[in-house]
Amino acid sequence: MTIQVVVADDQGMVRSGFSVLLNAQPDIEVIGEAVNGQEAITMAASLQPDVILMDVRMPVLDGLQATREITGLPDPPKVLVLTTFDLDDYVYEALRAGASRLIAEFARMGAPRSPSRKDLEGLTERESEVLALVARGMSNAEIAGHLVVAEQTVKTHVSRILMKLGLRDRTQAVVLAYETGLVHPGG
Repeated sequence: MTIQVVVADDQGMVRSGFSVLLNAQPDIEVIGEAVNGQEAITMAASLQPDVILMDVRMPVLDGLQATREITGLPDPPKVLVLTTFDLDDYVYEALRAGASRLIAEFARMGAPRSPSRKDLEGLTERESEVLALVARGMSNAEIAGHLVVAEQTVKTHVSRILMKLGLRDRTQAVVLAYETGLVHPGG
């Protein structure tokens, strides 16, 4: 299976460099290049890539707002945010917008205004356990096997977790689990 990628960056040299690098991989194909966030949204909807490599600072519409809109699409691609800026707030905002990144690095840095364990108090013990397993990267089927329950039961728990915590998807649940200290990198 080939991973289809859109590269979104306002700098032509950066787009070209990433495209050449990615296209050199046997299982990756760059199917589009966007010069701003608005073009990235359009390409996400029309080309339906698997991944969008997204710069943070771009004209017309920045990468953070574009990420919010793209992750709100039906069956959205994964968004990997790139930036040369060492500004933690961009990283945290990108994650909260739905971008995919190395979650362990995020947790290691410690987010400003991090949620506390109090945010998880509304969850049952089983829901907390399911959230921790989701944060460790387990699929619904794997969680069902681990807990010896039906996969539909796990889906119900995940839906309730997202609803209770006001989260959009599993990615945001993983971020919250690390932010609150429910799980730790490598743990």
